Amino acid sequence: HHQAHCQLTIYNVKGQVVKHLLNNELRSGVHRVKWNGRNENDEDVASGVYFYRLLINGQTAACRKMALLK
Repeated sequence: HHQAHCQLTIYNVKGQVVKHLLNNELRSGVHRVKWNGRNENDEDVASGVYFYRLLINGQTAACRKMALLK
């Protein structure tokens, strides 16, 4: 199986890092990652629009908008 270094980061609408969810080597295949709506300091963040960016081996593989609803 092929492995790649994967980083998944959540940003707010100002482009500031809210949470690093993933930063490690993963085998190819399907992976699920849950975000509990908390930031790096383990504080609840507000409902609203956020962005996530997935980097694979340092290259942007996905960058999408999402809504956090509570």
